Amino acid sequence: MSTDLLNTLPSLNQLTEDEQMLKEAAADFAKSVIAPKVHEMDQKAKLDPEIIKAFFEQGLMGIEIPAEYDGGDGTFMMAILAIEQISKVDASAGVFMDVQNTLVNNAFVNYANEDLKRRYLPQLANSKVGAYCLSEPSSGSDAFALKTKAVDKGDHYVLNGTKLWITNGNEAEIFIILANINPEAGYKGITAFVVEKNFPGFSVGKKEDKLGIRASSTTEIILEDCIVPKENVLGEVGKGYKVAIETLNEGRIGIGAQMLGIAQAALEHAIAYTKERKQFGQAIADFQGVQFQLAEMAIDVETARLLVYNAARMKMAGLPFLKEAAMAKIRASEVAEKVASMAIDLYGGYGYVKEYPVEKFWRDAKIGKIYEGTSNMQLQTIAKLILKD
Repeated sequence: MSTDLLNTLPSLNQLTEDEQMLKEAAADFAKSVIAPKVHEMDQKAKLDPEIIKAFFEQGLMGIEIPAEYDGGDGTFMMAILAIEQISKVDASAGVFMDVQNTLVNNAFVNYANEDLKRRYLPQLANSKVGAYCLSEPSSGSDAFALKTKAVDKGDHYVLNGTKLWITNGNEAEIFIILANINPEAGYKGITAFVVEKNFPGFSVGKKEDKLGIRASSTTEIILEDCIVPKENVLGEVGKGYKVAIETLNEGRIGIGAQMLGIAQAALEHAIAYTKERKQFGQAIADFQGVQFQLAEMAIDVETARLLVYNAARMKMAGLPFLKEAAMAKIRASEVAEKVASMAIDLYGGYGYVKEYPVEKFWRDAKIGKIYEGTSNMQLQTIAKLILKD
């Protein structure tokens, strides 16, 4: 990185005025609107419709969408900060807006032609939820072993296949679906399509009953002779692998921000509880052993934050960020699980019951090592890049 470029970037924890304002607005929204409904949504395994509506009203579903398409005209860092703040209160709500901003919206902004942008971006900014559909029964970490096929029928395509683990599957009305138009060509046949929920042959299947992020819907998507207009190809035919890879690289920073929010919340709750909880005539925070645990938790959270913010800044600067995104995701997910577990330990028996918040942090944190690229896949990416240098 050149000295001139470094001088144009704020330090990792130094936010611009606009970034600070959005961070505070997201935090206030999370505390006032989302927090009162977190327990109920977790129990019902469903996002409250009023919260979904409020996300749009607050402009949190189209942060980076340009103003000409009714979006917030913000930056990637602003989206990352908002995801972190929402996830501090509820990771289900955090991933709901994360997928919309870092995957769906960015795919449209970066790859859609002008017609698709004008048709869909205002809807995504103002009222309609999006979903990103890549994984299948036979393709997980090997994302491009997908079996969903697209057949050219002249003025439209016909899609057949099943997608799994689709976040926002129940709430979404606009779907980006990866299918192969030429299976013989392997990944060079993969193409991205924009599919609306009301297209013939499209349906939402089973909703998964999950350990954590329970209010976030995770569903299968079923395509049975689904008719998609020719003009709904996102990007170029046969270049869907590029859309998928580059979009997921950005999405991993978003997951890092979600995990960072969980870790920060677990740390803050642990600090507050240890100051209040008394044993042997004094607050347990006065015991050196507890202090050391809290110090370790704080160090872990700060290192995760630096990695996440660094990856976001590099992406914004137009620098290669694949390695940094992988590092941010893997470390933030590890830290979230570790810090949430330590918070449960510090709460003792109270940490194990749903009346207190820390058991949910641990349940929500577990997914961080799995979705949008498992930890093993992140390690593989990092290893390839450092050996290439």
